[in-house]
Amino acid sequence: MFRLRIAIVLAALALPAAALAKGPSEGTISGPGFLKTVKVLNDGSPGTAGGDLTQTAGFFPAAFGQSPDPLLHRKPAVLSPRYTIVWTVPGNDSHRIRQFVYPYAKGGAVTYMKPGQPIFGMTTQGGWYRDAGLKRTLVRLGLPAKAPSVASSDGTSWTLPAGLAAAVLAVVAAVLLFWHRQRGQRSPSTSSTELPAGSRT
Repeated sequence: MFRLRIAIVLAALALPAAALAKGPSEGTISGPGFLKTVKVLNDGSPGTAGGDLTQTAGFFPAAFGQSPDPLLHRKPAVLSPRYTIVWTVPGNDSHRIRQFVYPYAKGGAVTYMKPGQPIFGMTTQGGWYRDAGLKRTLVRLGLPAKAPSVASSDGTSWTLPAGLAAAVLAVVAAVLLFWHRQRGQRSPSTSSTELPAGSRT
């Protein structure tokens, strides 16, 4: 009888953990020149495109926590163009969890999930995660193997602003050069000297 009660208590404690272990049903990746939606089957186990993405992006440890903790202790120093995965997590209410992806970060692709996003009556733990297979998974889904443009660490592309700045500088330089030449042509010659009117004969 005592053993039966222990078994019932352990089963009751295991139910929330089983519910939390349920993974997303799909993930939509978007970013510079890229948009892709993949379905995630069952509990997000690897072996399918969606399952591989769930695992290599670190969805479970970032959303629910894990022991030992595989999350990075600090933000990587050099990132890359930023992409976003929007995970659809089915439940009583359909939750949407956002996770940022930096496929071309120095040292290997990383993800970041913001803490405090609601999921199953709790909130995401959040954090930075790195997996050597993440970029390979993304490339198999169609992401370019190399970064499509120069971008800041938060994913903002600086290619267009840099080009506009260069064009503006070129125009300014041309105007200054034209103004300098015009001024030189209008300046009086320094080789001749005009005598005062009283000294003329």
